[in-house]
Amino acid sequence: MQTPTHTPVLDLAAELRLPTNALDYTILAIYFVVVLGIGFAARRSVKTSLDFFLSGRSLPAWITGLAFISANLAATEILGMAANSAQYGAYTVHWYWIGAIPAMVFLGLVMMPFYYGSKVRSVPEMLLLRFDKWAHLLSSALFAFAAILIAGVNLYALAIVVEALLGWPQWVAIVVAGAFVLGYITLGGLSSAIYNEVLQFFVILAALIPLVVLGLKKVGGWGGLTDKLTATHGENFTTAWGGTGIGSDNPLGANWLTIVLGLGFVLSFGYWTTNFAEVQRALSAKNLSAAQRTPLIAAYPKIFIVFLVMIPGLTAAALIPGFGTPDSGYQYNDAIPYLMEQLLPNGVLGIAVTGLLAAFMAGMAANVSSFNTVFTNDIWARYVVRGREDDYYVRFGRLITVIGVAASVGTAFLASSFSNIMSYLQTLFSFFNVPMFVVFIVGMFWKRASAKSGFWGLLAGTVAAMMNYFWIYKQGIVDIPSDQGANFVSAIVGFVAGAVVMVAVSLFTAPKPAAELQGLVYGTRSPGMQEPPAAGDDAWYRRPALLGWGAIVLAAACYIPFSF
Repeated sequence: MQTPTHTPVLDLAAELRLPTNALDYTILAIYFVVVLGIGFAARRSVKTSLDFFLSGRSLPAWITGLAFISANLAATEILGMAANSAQYGAYTVHWYWIGAIPAMVFLGLVMMPFYYGSKVRSVPEMLLLRFDKWAHLLSSALFAFAAILIAGVNLYALAIVVEALLGWPQWVAIVVAGAFVLGYITLGGLSSAIYNEVLQFFVILAALIPLVVLGLKKVGGWGGLTDKLTATHGENFTTAWGGTGIGSDNPLGANWLTIVLGLGFVLSFGYWTTNFAEVQRALSAKNLSAAQRTPLIAAYPKIFIVFLVMIPGLTAAALIPGFGTPDSGYQYNDAIPYLMEQLLPNGVLGIAVTGLLAAFMAGMAANVSSFNTVFTNDIWARYVVRGREDDYYVRFGRLITVIGVAASVGTAFLASSFSNIMSYLQTLFSFFNVPMFVVFIVGMFWKRASAKSGFWGLLAGTVAAMMNYFWIYKQGIVDIPSDQGANFVSAIVGFVAGAVVMVAVSLFTAPKPAAELQGLVYGTRSPGMQEPPAAGDDAWYRRPALLGWGAIVLAAACYIPFSF
């Protein structure tokens, strides 16, 4: 998930122009050539629509696992989480250890057997099997719309960063990045996107690790960093739970209960378990075991990536008095660009810039590839042009990819009209992901949920979340301290409204026959969920339960040094 952040407007300081030279641009050019080369190489494996949209369900777990985390590691998250840390300190760890890991484990252990075992090609298609065509059509339309909006956010954020750091006009950055993403997805489909995401994962690490190491060296190590921040920001700035008691006042505007329930359950589970941009990577795995292990493998780097985005934010706050305030001359979002300018030599600087661009492109590609799958399979092939030959849908998938990228360019300029695109991004998650999550959860764990309840629950949850945000919050009917607080409340309202409406509708409409619920409701199984393990899949590192609980324990243990 580009998990919810609470940051000011993404508006970088003008003085952050980087001293790039020919070496840096050469590194950037090499990266773009490799990206397109992967697209051409992947094209040879695309022979059917299953190859184009789901990589033929043939990829090993380590590939899909790295792609899963890379698709989430967009630069809006990198810049946003660093900004979060510069403003709020160690509270950032909650968006990873509570706001991601439990939901990723739940996806792998509980939900992937239903997704993969039912052989669906998308998350909305699961609603078609469990409920009816109206729930399926509404969820498909909402997801396709949200995917284009979120891809546009990534493009617009990229344009802002490139303009500030390299001096490129925003429209040039948008068109160039969009063209490259279009090129490699149109050529090789999901396989091209996934293999590029694996490459992008390592490029992103190569960009962030030098910033962390050189930043800590600059401030005297972790001890020097915490001493400086404690002196300037107070003791709670370097702890995870300080000041989060109920009734306590803290800059985040949240207490431990809000963090655990609002972030750790509703928003987190709503994103990680139903966002097809992530789930699609797991569905491309070669068997059920690999599909289950995809989010679990991704959970381990997710646990530690927080340090790569949090420490640069803390370092910037320690180096510049009042960092993020008007007197300092910097926005909170300037944390990583500021350290890039101050600490990185040419060559390494080129890798860092490439890493940021790779992160933006990974986030955009994940949304575009999921958009073309949902639009082609769940809307076009299901309701518009049915029964055509397989080659037709591959061609249409390539065409709709072009249209999707063009639409993303348009929504990139739409995002520019919002004063805070980070809050805009989290608002979209509360509108679209949370209502779908409640429909999945009720349908998965309650056999009595009727076919009609899916549509009405999804509609009610979406409308309720929007009404809370645009009417109750924006019109000042209820005083909510911040946009992020409003997103938490909107998510909870959407979840509750969707659940209540589903229960009410189910009580007055007929349930689906039990025979149609096999493999769709917890406690039932489909043939696909009973596939025998592949040879060697009994090794400990291939056991989903062991991997999942290991991630939970490790994430919980990471809290210990930040709790005192």
